Amino acid sequence: MSTDERNTINKEIGERIKTIRKQKGITLADLGARLGISESNMQRYESGKIASVSIDFINRLAPILEVKPEWLIGWDKDDTPQGYYLDSKTAEYAEYLRTRPGARMLFSAAKDMSKEEMEETVKYIEFLKSKHK
Repeated sequence: MSTDERNTINKEIGERIKTIRKQKGITLADLGARLGISESNMQRYESGKIASVSIDFINRLAPILEVKPEWLIGWDKDDTPQGYYLDSKTAEYAEYLRTRPGARMLFSAAKDMSKEEMEETVKYIEFLKSKHK
């Protein structure tokens, strides 16, 4: 593998780490502390400026970010790391919406919403529907 190919892969891994870390509200310092590395070293991973990203690092990082190692590496090309939703409570509520008669279209429309935002949307829709009865 050429240096350019390795740099590209490291940058892609770094982008995935950064995206999920931010979505989960984890700071660089906190993530570094959980992994036993400095904040500046963690920033090097995110920026792709680390010489080599080891499988051991990926395997230790994935559970912290609640993603599959294959997704971090780029082998799993899904848009989201573990299915459609990142948060298990949101995924559970989305499943409820998907199987609830009259609410199925909300399932796909709510992809980027939190559980709280989905609940608020459902309440608003129910309010609108009650005005037309």
